[in-house]
Amino acid sequence: MLRRLLQLYVGLCLYGVSIAMYVRAGLGVDPWDVFHLGVSQQLSADFGTVMIVTGALVLLLWIPIRQRPGLGTVSNVIVLGLAANATLSVLGTPDSLWLQSGLLIAAVMLNAVATGMYIGAGFGPGPRDGLMTGIHARTGWSIRAIRTTIEITVLVIGYFLGGSVGVGTLVYALAIGPLIQLCLPWFQVKPSTTSSLNKAKAVN
Repeated sequence: MLRRLLQLYVGLCLYGVSIAMYVRAGLGVDPWDVFHLGVSQQLSADFGTVMIVTGALVLLLWIPIRQRPGLGTVSNVIVLGLAANATLSVLGTPDSLWLQSGLLIAAVMLNAVATGMYIGAGFGPGPRDGLMTGIHARTGWSIRAIRTTIEITVLVIGYFLGGSVGVGTLVYALAIGPLIQLCLPWFQVKPSTTSSLNKAKAVN
């Protein structure tokens, strides 16, 4: 349990760091962070606070689809924004395209590792991923269609609010899936552990 908790929180912190790296690279960010950046500009609020508030509001959408948050879900809402804000406060903007590109690539790779760590710990999905899986469970619609619809929606809204869309957005879209698929088995909870957890939940 201690190892899983450590994996969860290290993964979430690294995820927040990777988001800050995307932002500082200045070449475009993933769809949800396009939205976060757009809202932060419109409200003159700091980026991490917008992430936290957005995550909490998305979590409210779990209620009608009867999703239950886990420790990882609640921690995701809080830790990502705090880690992103802390990193943005110390990480400067690169002054050349080569450094920007390197920072972007490093951000994508770190994001995949971090995602594998926090999901692999088995404490529940983040609010955004849980919304997607919850809608799928309630409606039977395909995961691909739901995810695409949600991400295009927040991307378009974020763009019109002034969020950063660029080559980094495309790089993330193309690379993150295969990279997470590669990284997740490194950190996945073993079947025997998962089975024990399920039994414990059933007893409770």
